[in-house]
Amino acid sequence: MKLIFELLEKYLLPPMTKVAEQRHLRAIRDGIVSTIPLIIVGSFFLVIAFPPVNSWAEMVKPYIGRILYPYRLTMGIMALYASFGIGYSLAKSYKLDSLAGGSLSVAAFLLTSLPVAVKENDLGFVLPLGNLGGAGMFVAILMAIFAVETLRFTKEKNLTIKMPEGVPESVANSFAALIPATIIIVVLWIVRDLLNFDIQHFIMSIFEPLVVAGDTLGGVLVPTFLITLLWACGIHGDSIVGTVARPIWLVLLDENTKALAAGTAIPHIAPEPFFQWFVWIGGSGATIGLVLLMMRSKSQYLKDIGRVSLIPGICNINEPVIFGAPIMLNPLFLIPFILGPILSAFISYFAMYFNIVARPVIQAPWTLPAPIGAYLATKGDWKAIVLVLVNIAITTAIYYPFFKAYEKKLLQEQGISEEDNTLNA
Repeated sequence: MKLIFELLEKYLLPPMTKVAEQRHLRAIRDGIVSTIPLIIVGSFFLVIAFPPVNSWAEMVKPYIGRILYPYRLTMGIMALYASFGIGYSLAKSYKLDSLAGGSLSVAAFLLTSLPVAVKENDLGFVLPLGNLGGAGMFVAILMAIFAVETLRFTKEKNLTIKMPEGVPESVANSFAALIPATIIIVVLWIVRDLLNFDIQHFIMSIFEPLVVAGDTLGGVLVPTFLITLLWACGIHGDSIVGTVARPIWLVLLDENTKALAAGTAIPHIAPEPFFQWFVWIGGSGATIGLVLLMMRSKSQYLKDIGRVSLIPGICNINEPVIFGAPIMLNPLFLIPFILGPILSAFISYFAMYFNIVARPVIQAPWTLPAPIGAYLATKGDWKAIVLVLVNIAITTAIYYPFFKAYEKKLLQEQGISEEDNTLNA
């Protein structure tokens, strides 16, 4: 086991550390994370529009259209918000004007869509929302990178309009963004309008295999394995794997919520709430079972760590047990920390594949206790609570023999220490 950690530390940690520090991936992560409050609040309007109780559903049915407005203007256009966040973060990492980076990213993203003329009710030109939600997330990412890199290029080549000293900084920054804005708008106008090249369709066709693969059993097990392996090696696995996987998860969630709003079958199993509520129960590594075991430990140290970790663990915050036990870089906990979530993911996937448990459609706040979060995420399916409890029981059983071995080791060390203290006295 020691050899495994040495090999991982030598060959896995250096490249993963570089990935975690890569500015574009970091900007994508920060930009998408900035949309989470909007996604959570917006998705709850789906619960209001489609409540789990039939009598309530009949009562709100005439008002569904109005109830869904906040959803359509938050979660329904999440890619638009993400484009600003990504551009802002990336520009900030380059020490450029962050607001200009965000604004140019939004402009670049919107220019990939064509306004539609609607004569009815004299609406004039409107912009379809279809490409502004999860379906347009990959386009938003690439357009934000294109916009900020154009801004950086023009600054490095001194292709900017410089204002005299004494001009307010905000005004000077606005004029400095004129040339990059011109380049971005003209290039996208030529490509999208004059050449009639559908940028949205082209980019989505490239990433379509990733979206399809992300909803397969392999697409569930691979990120589960990588996240737990990285955590066990001392790297924040969610930050690295989530940077790549979260756009895929958001596309899947967006299509699920659209299906719910349209009253059709929920198509996907594995958007992000699948992992949050059925795999990461108590946090990465599904450690809530281990915390429960530690609370009854014969080792006072483990008992104290278990008590301190219980409330955070119920809220899916498990840094106290990861760093306190510790689990990280601990050979005795490597196998259960990886195997437990993989088995939970396997069982949960097939429970939803065979429609035993409803598929996730709601992005509930991640700090909720897992049974409550799972119930809300599946729009009120009581069987989701049962599945969570089954997964907790399974992961606890997997942790048990490794926990007992670690407990025995600590008790032996404690006994040696007490013996030494007696001799010294």
